[in-house]
Amino acid sequence: MHSSERFPHLKVCDPVVYDMIQRQMAYERSTLKMIASENYASFSVLEAAGSSLTNKYCEGYPSARYYEGNEVMDEIENLAIDRLKALFGAEHANVQPLSGSPANQAVYRSIMAPGAKVMGIPVSEGGHLTHGWKVNFSGQDYLQVPFGPSRETGLLDYDQIREIALRERPRMIWCGTTAYPRTIEYDKFASIADEVGAYLVADIAHISGLIAGGVHPNPVPYCDVVSSTTHKMLRGPRSGFILSRVNDRYQEKYYPTSKFNLARRIDRSVFPCLQGGPHMNIIAGMAVAFGEAAQDSFKEYAQQVVKNARHLGACLMNDGIQLACGGTDTHLLLLDFRAEEFTGKDAAEALARAGIIANFNMVPGDERKPTVTSGVRMGTPGLTSMGMKENDMEQVAKWIVRVLRAIPNSGDVEKAVRAEVADYCKNFKIPGLDD
Repeated sequence: MHSSERFPHLKVCDPVVYDMIQRQMAYERSTLKMIASENYASFSVLEAAGSSLTNKYCEGYPSARYYEGNEVMDEIENLAIDRLKALFGAEHANVQPLSGSPANQAVYRSIMAPGAKVMGIPVSEGGHLTHGWKVNFSGQDYLQVPFGPSRETGLLDYDQIREIALRERPRMIWCGTTAYPRTIEYDKFASIADEVGAYLVADIAHISGLIAGGVHPNPVPYCDVVSSTTHKMLRGPRSGFILSRVNDRYQEKYYPTSKFNLARRIDRSVFPCLQGGPHMNIIAGMAVAFGEAAQDSFKEYAQQVVKNARHLGACLMNDGIQLACGGTDTHLLLLDFRAEEFTGKDAAEALARAGIIANFNMVPGDERKPTVTSGVRMGTPGLTSMGMKENDMEQVAKWIVRVLRAIPNSGDVEKAVRAEVADYCKNFKIPGLDD
């Protein structure tokens, strides 16, 4: 269905919003979606998320609602839970968090006392706001013990992480990143957490689809809790989820008088502590996405995402572009411009004007401010969803290099590449837009 045939009611009742949506869809059809945390949801996911399920209020959990008429809603939520647990091999799942940050907040409330120590990677080193960053609730309500990749190699040093953990004795350790392109070794993190008696929590928002597709290790066997979003590599709606063990291995240490196990504390932290009624239309979209991620075609997709990222990285390095960590094992690349006169922001803005959409990002050892940075983060999930493969990455790399080499006088190059990108995109279908 072409976009002009969609939203017939919206076109009549609110042509202003209709026009904005049409312009955004046209923009996405003519640009390269290379922000590593963005992707394309399938049309089936969009249909479920845009369904009349929006109208139902379902405060509570299946078989324990505070409103009547939720028999079908219970079936939908249970289906999403069952599919999610099967996808990752988890004992327990909660699909009600509205996004990744609310999910992480619920994790804190279920296992952390205010003021307790949490080990996490700072935003400036590739971590997330909710891993203890000072401007976030996690850094204001809890005490962050920072660790991060080496300034020289960009790689995590697990011996150093162990030393920090032994010295600081945190109550929780986050093993998750937003800009780390290498494989995370959950078994090593688990050994460290066991040694210091800490909860181990994996934030897999960026790589959940890689894990589901079998191209990245699964943290579930090693971690007490796992959190994620669903709209990145998983190609679902904008939402979040939490996986956990049912029982708490530190119950006697931290919660000796509590009648609630770990799974129950997580559920109570999501509702009623932090949220009210869940968004059932979104949970239905999650169920669809989890079903799609269980198919062999998704495994092939995940494999191609990594192939594309590695090939794109190799092409860029062959043309003299520096990459943090020297390459990638995942879906993302972190371009390192510390040796360049232009900043990461300069590069990201120039690329965007050329139709290549990425984001400026700090790199390990970055001396520039977070508002300008020395790096650009980009990924291949969106391009792979369009059907692109290694040969297409070679063309994408050529465009990226052309634009970067022309900074700061890249105006004419940007215009030329923008036209070429738009024409190239006509060879591919955008999932959810051109289905």
